[in-house]
Amino acid sequence: MGPTAAPRGIDPRGPRFVAGITAVLLLIDVFLGLTGLSTAQWPAGSGLIGMVDPETGDGYIGGMPGAFLLPYVSLSQRVLDPAFLLLLVIALLFLWGVVSPRTAPWGALYRKAVAPRLAPPKELEDPRPPRFAQGVGLFVSVVGLVLQLLGVPWALTIAAAAAFIAAFLNAVFGLCLGCQLYLLLQRAGIVGRARPASA
Repeated sequence: MGPTAAPRGIDPRGPRFVAGITAVLLLIDVFLGLTGLSTAQWPAGSGLIGMVDPETGDGYIGGMPGAFLLPYVSLSQRVLDPAFLLLLVIALLFLWGVVSPRTAPWGALYRKAVAPRLAPPKELEDPRPPRFAQGVGLFVSVVGLVLQLLGVPWALTIAAAAAFIAAFLNAVFGLCLGCQLYLLLQRAGIVGRARPASA
């Protein structure tokens, strides 16, 4: 009986292409977060501001000038914030990349439209670290989304910025932080076994 086949390798340029598109989306999300509800403050000189509870219709006073607006708005307003909606879409794309990387849209676009125009890769890459990196991106995005729902100012924007930095480093320099984390965890025996060295 022969040795067990190692996982099929992938073109290492594919994850970098995916990271480039993801970085652009995350940069847009950071901009939306910086200019939107996630970081908004009560206007100076406005004093206390009257609000209406969307569930009961009762009026109440909330917010002080300079205080963050996010804790005082309704859950539906937090969900409808453009930065939240875009990060939700990005998180769903990360989830897709974890659950079914072969069918994820940016990877499929690379394989169908970009890869045929390039020379074959000189070497293939283990698909597990990039898939794990998608999971890390999903985790960071979900943390930002949940904290936005809980009314924590800046959380969504910081999460999007952290994910942007990781995607940018991968796209521009080929430094995949999630992949490096996977390899560290692999060496520690926490995730997947190392691929056997070829003889």
